[in-house]
This record gives sequence, C-alpha cells and structure tokens, in this order.
Amino acid sequence: MKHTYKITGMSCDGCRSKVEKTLNAVEGVDAQVTLLPPQATISMAEHIPTETMQKALSAVGKYTIEMEGSHQKHSHQENAVEKKACCSSGVTHEHKLDNTHHVTAGKYYCPMFCEGDKVYDEPGSCPVCGMDLVTIEVTGDEENKSYLDLVHKMKIALLFTIPIFIIAMSDMIPNNPLMHVLDMKTWNWVQFILSLPVVFYACWIFFQRAWKSIITWNLNMFTLIGIGSGVAFIFSLVGLFFPEIFPHEFKNHSGQVGLYFEATTVILTLVLLGQLLEARAHSQTSGAIRELLKLAPTEAVLVENGVDKIIAIDAIKKGHLLRVKPGDKIPVDGKIVEGESTIDESMISGEPIPVDKKINDSVVAGTINGNKSFVMVAEKVGSETLLSQIIQMVNDASRSRAPIQKLADSISKYFVPIVVGIAAITFLIWAKFGPEENALIYGFINAVAVLIIACPCALGLATPMSVMVGVGKGAQSGVLIKNAEALEKMDKVNVLITDKTGTITEGTPSVEKVFSATNQENDLLQNIASLNQYSEHPLAQAVVDFAKAKNITLITAKDFESITGKGVVGTVANKKVALGNKKLMEEVKATVAEALENQIVAEQKLGKTVSYIAVDGIAVGFVTITDAIKSSSAAAIKTLMNQGIEVIMLTGDNKNTAQAVADQLHLSSFVAGCLPEDKLKFIQKLQAEGKIVAMAGDGINDAPALAQADIGIAMGTGTDVAIESAKITLVKGDLQGIVKAKQLSHAVMKNIHQNLFFAFFYNVLGIPIAAGILYPFFGILLSPMIAALAMSFSSVSVIANALRLKTIKI
Repeated sequence: MKHTYKITGMSCDGCRSKVEKTLNAVEGVDAQVTLLPPQATISMAEHIPTETMQKALSAVGKYTIEMEGSHQKHSHQENAVEKKACCSSGVTHEHKLDNTHHVTAGKYYCPMFCEGDKVYDEPGSCPVCGMDLVTIEVTGDEENKSYLDLVHKMKIALLFTIPIFIIAMSDMIPNNPLMHVLDMKTWNWVQFILSLPVVFYACWIFFQRAWKSIITWNLNMFTLIGIGSGVAFIFSLVGLFFPEIFPHEFKNHSGQVGLYFEATTVILTLVLLGQLLEARAHSQTSGAIRELLKLAPTEAVLVENGVDKIIAIDAIKKGHLLRVKPGDKIPVDGKIVEGESTIDESMISGEPIPVDKKINDSVVAGTINGNKSFVMVAEKVGSETLLSQIIQMVNDASRSRAPIQKLADSISKYFVPIVVGIAAITFLIWAKFGPEENALIYGFINAVAVLIIACPCALGLATPMSVMVGVGKGAQSGVLIKNAEALEKMDKVNVLITDKTGTITEGTPSVEKVFSATNQENDLLQNIASLNQYSEHPLAQAVVDFAKAKNITLITAKDFESITGKGVVGTVANKKVALGNKKLMEEVKATVAEALENQIVAEQKLGKTVSYIAVDGIAVGFVTITDAIKSSSAAAIKTLMNQGIEVIMLTGDNKNTAQAVADQLHLSSFVAGCLPEDKLKFIQKLQAEGKIVAMAGDGINDAPALAQADIGIAMGTGTDVAIESAKITLVKGDLQGIVKAKQLSHAVMKNIHQNLFFAFFYNVLGIPIAAGILYPFFGILLSPMIAALAMSFSSVSVIANALRLKTIKI
C-alpha cells in the first residue's frame, strides 16, 4: 500500500534529506520526501501507525507527519510562533503560522540557491555567499527599503569617490593646479581619508560577503571583488605608511610609490552601482506576482440580516453572503445566489472576453465585476481561493531550479579558483616579461583587472531570472507552471496524450436535435422536457435546458419513474411518455418503425448518444445528445501537430464516439475504452521508446497518467486537485493553453541559452583582455576601473535580457 503524508518543519534540502533518511530507518517503510510540496510518499507492506513515524521524526528534529487530507491539528500550528532550527546552519527562525491569511508573508531566499530551497524570515544577506536575500512575495515597502538603502550608500560613495578620482587624475590637467595648493604626498593622505567612508561604510558589505564566501568555500563574484579591491587598498596603505620597503619599480619619477585609492574606490563604487541597477531590474522580474497580489481586494460587503456591512477580507468565512457591486473585485471564491452580471476574468484566465454569470455560476477571487450587482455565497476563503493558490504556485515555481542550472552550478564551482590562478599567472608573466621599469606595476594592475572583470554572478543569474519572468508571464496568461523543470521539459515534448471528455470536448452533454416522425418537434420536446424536469440525470438536465432555450413551457407530469440504466417514463398531458434506450422500448413494449430504427443507428455510428421517444406505446422520434467539441480544440491541435507534436487521444468512451471526434479533429491515432491503468501503460510504452510525453487530463480521473507523464497538464478551472496533481495547470482548461505553454517554454529556454552564452562569452573574451593579451599587438590595457564597470553591467544585462520575456506573445 502507498500513502501520502504531509510533513511540516522542513525549511531546506538538508531537512528534507534528514526526514527521508529517518523515515526509511523505520522498519517496513519505503519513503520518498519532497520539499515542494512538503510531503512524503510512503510504501508499506502492512499498515504502520503514524505515531510510530512521528516518534522517529521527533527524535531528530521538530518535524511533524500526518496523513494528507487529515484534519488533525497540532497545538503549536494554530496561530502560534514556532521556532525551527535549520539542520544545515543551526540558525533559529521564527515562523508565525496564521491559517486565516491568504498569503504567506515575509519569506526570503538566496537568488544563487546556495542552500537549495531554504527560506528565511528576515531580509539580509545569504549566510553562505553573502548575496542579498530576495523576497518571495514582493511588497512595495520591502522592495523600496532595500532600494533606498542602496541609493543612500551610492550617494555616500559618490560624494567621496569623485574627489579622490579628481585628485588622482590631476596630472592630466594642464599645469596641475592642485599641486599649487598641496604637494602630492599630502594629497595622498587626503585620498586615504576620503576613501575610508567608501571602503568601511558604503561598500564594506562587499568585503563581508567576500569573507563569508571564502570561509564557507562558496566562491563567487564577491570573492573576486574583495580580493581585487582589497589587495589594491592594502597595497596603497602600505605604500602610504611604509614607502621605503618597496623596490624602485613601484615608485614614480619623484620617488613616491604609486597608490591606488582611486582604483579601489572607483571599483567599489561601480560595483555598488551595478548592485543598485540589479536591484532595480530584479524587482521588475517579480512584476507578475505583484500584479496578482494587487488583484486581491482588502474589503468586502457582508450581507447580514438584510443589512450591508463592510468587513475586512480576512474576516470572511465560508457561508457568508457577500454583495458585489458594479466594478468591484470578487473578494473570495463562491457562487452567485442572487442576480447576474458579466465578469472580467482576464487576469485569471488570460482571456480578454468578459464572461456572463448567473445564479449558481461560480465566481473567482480577484476577477472584476461588470455593471450589475449580485449576491454571492463564500465557498473558499483565505489560502483556499484560486488566486491564493496561483500566487503560491508562482512563488514556488519562481524559486525552483531548472535542470540546465546544473551546468552553470558545475562551472561556477571551479570558476573562482581558476580566475585567481589566472590572476596569479598574469602577475608572474608581466613581472617576468613586462617593461623593465614598471614590470611589477603592470603585473599588479592587470592581475587586479582579471579578478575584477570575471563575473560568476551573471552565470548564476542566467537561469533563475528567465524562469522567474517566464513563470510570471505564464500566470498572467492562465498557464500555471509548477516548477522550472516542467518549463524546461515542456520545450522537449514530442507526444501529447489527451483525454476527450472535458479536455477536447466541453465535458457537459447538450442536445443537438430532437427528431419527430410526425413533424411535431416542439410538442415532443415539451413532453420529454416536462418528464425530465423530475430527473437529476445529466442527460435529463440537458433536455430541460434545451427546451428552456427554445422558450418551451414545461407542464406537469404524473407517475414519473426513473428506470436505472434504461430511461424515464411518466404521464404528460394524459399521454404515456417514455424516453430512453432500446431496452426501455422493449420494456414498455413500444413499436419502433424500421425507418426510425435505421435513422437512430446512423446517429449512433457518428458517436452520438441517442434516446428513443415513445408516446402511448409507439416510438415517434428520438433526441440526439452530444458532448460538443470545444471551439478552440481543432485550431490548437492543428498548431501542435504543425510543430511536430504527435497528438493521441485516449478515452474511456466507445469506439464510435472516439472515431467521430478523431475524424473531426484529424487526429493521427486514438484508443477507445481506456481505463486509468490503460492510459498509464500506454504512456509507459511511449516513454520506453524514448518519447517525451505530455498528458492533458482533468487532474482527478487521470491522476495516474498525469503522474507518469513527463509533463502532466491539468485541464479545468484550477481546482485544488488539479493544481496539486499536475506540473502545469491551465486555468481556462482548453487545448489552446497547451499551445501557450509550449510557446512559453520555448521562449524561456531560448532566453536561458542566450543568457548562458552571454555569461560564458563575456568571460572568455573579458579575462584575456584584462590580462593584457592585446598589449603586445595594439598597446591596449584594460584599467581595473573599466573592468569593474564591465563586470557590473554584465549581471544587469542578463536580467535585462530575461525581462524581454515579459513582452512575448503567447
């Protein structure tokens, strides 16, 4: 037997690994644990009490386990503050667990994913690499505070760096007016004093990050910046205080050591500028999440005892009646119980056409009401609403890692040591073969330039930025991506398996026509609709709806009886009416003319559901009921097939129905009469042939196939089960969403490849130039200050390229 359990208390991949190892140590347990979502899938030969597994977990940490879907609650989980010690760092975090709020606030993560999916409650820097933590759910205040802090430090840095730069460059000014005020030795002391606020305040964070990266051996861009600018600053300090220890190669014509306070401060200021621009650009990648957050209203109108009262959104409970006025946002998920309106659902489904809604129709939080007022009943509140699930899903997907990221990770691991080695070799080569008088100075400057220009940050950001923007773009278009792996795999899909009912078709039966052998269709429709008004069967409801649409008045029926598996009988207008299949006709001993029988058989061969109609023992007509093909299905399938994707329909329907649908859509193949296990085996067979398979289904009946497929695509209205069971969920639920997902995936992967190429090409080109490879041929050297400028803008360029995904059309 296999069960799924919910795990709480995990905050990083180390926690996940510990929980999995602990559970597998329990006799009879075979467990697989995931962090997103936080759950364990456990196989066991015979039932093992949850308490047994909980006891094992409690022995290794503050982890809890409970059966998925269980309503069991732990006292420390209800609106309490829970302290967790992360197994990988020993850092204690406080998590306020508030089950009433629809958005989990205050979570931060490292954009370089140094500790996997670990999140933090407070802003700051990553304890491993020193990068600024990025907020999962961006709020204006948090984003503004971080940005303004960088702006303040930038102003300080500029205030002191500009004078240093002017002093250092004064030799280039005719007659050097500064030398008439003070001598160069004194100006060197002025540069030193002015550099202190830049080094030890405005840009001190870079040295902190460099130190962290070295002691944790998680080497990154700050390692290189810290070493490069730190060496230049220390060299200048020693040259200022102890000039006599330096050989004559380091001294100018006046006998003074050449100092690099201006190089140090300019480099650090340019890096700070890069961080400022990066922070501004990075915030734009979270634009989709912010737009989704804006959809949620803060207040609602509660109807209580006939009186309207304004309440906070968090105060809404299931069963509350809420009035939605013209132009208002729908506060929570629910159904209309009074009135009707037209609702703009574009921000959820991505479709611009407003949708007509009437009594008993569902409405979704965050969508916008038209020009009429209505009353709705709240059915899903807080984190249960579709909008909250979308926001959470986008957050999780934005932080997930694509498999292609492993390439960048592998390179980054060795990148910094290689760069340091190249810098050392650069110094030695210049010291040995450089100009006789200044060989050591050339070696020193070029070694610093090599350290500064190399930028592993651009390499590290290449994938996450594209994923974040792409996931947000998908959410705005009604395509919900569960993780980056799904985004990458979707681009490789070459076979699409699709269900029929509810995927290709509408999923609801509708009457195509009513045939009367006596040309009295309206009278016949009135009889069968009046009879069916007492039935709860979906086919009966389709007949009633068809009659109402034609303004047929329903009359009273007597002696109504529903005969299971056959149909219904009763008396309408003093006539005995029977509606059902051939078995019912035989039971009521109705006479069926040969010509009518032939017509019915012809309709059935087209894959339609046909019910006989008998009045007073004589079959006088039939009603044809179909599950209409969605208007978008044909165009979507044609587009996918033109892209080289094989589309195969697997359905539980009979062969005639499946054949009719397949012919209409020009499908290459189909299989009828499929049970869930048949679909699973079919997908396994395709995968064994090396195919990359996507499966589109409703997320419930097709759960085994969705799980087996390389990409499971849930069609529907974004129910809880659909979002949890599939890697991609299409909010609107038609095949055009798959076309959008495929186009989005291709665009994101192309963008990632562009970013990776740019990051690799930049370093392949930049490092040799910084080392001085052009000097023997063209006399060109790259100043460390120019190297710092180029390094800063490389990361910004990667983010800017990722932001282009916001403008693509899918």
